Amino acid sequence: MSKVKIKPLADRVVVEPMEAEQKTTGGIIIPDTAKEKPQKGIVVAVGAGKKDEPMTVKEGDKVLYGKYSGNELSIDGKDYLIMRESDIFAII
Repeated sequence: MSKVKIKPLADRVVVEPMEAEQKTTGGIIIPDTAKEKPQKGIVVAVGAGKKDEPMTVKEGDKVLYGKYSGNELSIDGKDYLIMRESDIFAII
């Protein structure tokens, strides 16, 4: 986990996507063109929440999120997603 120089506002979080699977469970190597977009990541920054709605996730949590959730951004050459906490399905 790395420290990012961004502070999300309200109920938004910054997530560092985890690497997509390289192999199937049977050992078949998946080429880059066939890889699924990762849907797991690590929370690296959390907003303060909304009035009467405190944040549930915290920095360092591993989370599951929707396939098309969030907006992509690049900070210091590294890719992240910024999304609302409601786009996160679960902490794993």
